[in-house]
Amino acid sequence: MIEAKNINFAYRRGIPVLTDIDCTIGDGEFVALLGHNGSGKTTLTRLFMALDHPRSGQILVDGEDIVHYEPADLADKIGYVFQNPDLQLLADTVYEEVAYGPRVKKLPEENIRTNVDEALRVMGLTQLKDQYPRLLSFGQKRRLGVAAALALNPRTLILDEITNGQDATEQAAMMEYLKALNEKKGTTIILITHDMDIVRRYAKRTIVLCDGRIVFEGTPSALFSSGEDLKEWGLRRPVVSTLSLEFGVPDVAGCAEFCDELAGPLAADAPKGGAAL
Repeated sequence: MIEAKNINFAYRRGIPVLTDIDCTIGDGEFVALLGHNGSGKTTLTRLFMALDHPRSGQILVDGEDIVHYEPADLADKIGYVFQNPDLQLLADTVYEEVAYGPRVKKLPEENIRTNVDEALRVMGLTQLKDQYPRLLSFGQKRRLGVAAALALNPRTLILDEITNGQDATEQAAMMEYLKALNEKKGTTIILITHDMDIVRRYAKRTIVLCDGRIVFEGTPSALFSSGEDLKEWGLRRPVVSTLSLEFGVPDVAGCAEFCDELAGPLAADAPKGGAAL
């Protein structure tokens, strides 16, 4: 569990970045952290990972205040995948990049090999294991960052815009894997994204920041069916959600479910017995 209690944060210039932040992310949740560029999303997750520390307030991980922690102290609890994948590249091969974290934690070599092979497999990188990481495509570097986090089997994954640079097939495969990881292993997922279709399909809860303050917490359905002007928060209402509002049917996960919901009212309004020829 990660808790933020009355968090305030500013960088050196003193301009507030986060103000009076209170939120809790429970074990096993799938949470989307949303907001316009500069709203404080990435800064908040950096505090979760002890990459930065708040000016006031507390960040608790499993009930422990992490004010004196370094990121390495949390690496086996929280995996963090940066928005810029180049910031995480350290090794000379893809395999060694993924093995770096487990080796730092001094895991047995057999466990390292098993974890690395599995992480490379699920991210579709096995064939590239001997490649120099900086020569990979942007999308491949993204998947490499996720693989490196997975190799430590963290209980929480923080993923910053990880679907950028992925084609539709790669994006779907990654999100379905994260969904399975969340549902079958209970891994907590904290996803920063601007893709509202991904949010409505995969997230169970949303936290929206605007100008460093939390302005909404609730389900994707509650967010997209609300009367709020989402553009003010830097968000776009998905097409299916917009249609759901227009037709007065429940907000659902996808187009097929929307058609099913719409079919009920249409069938009730249809003339009985058919039209006469």
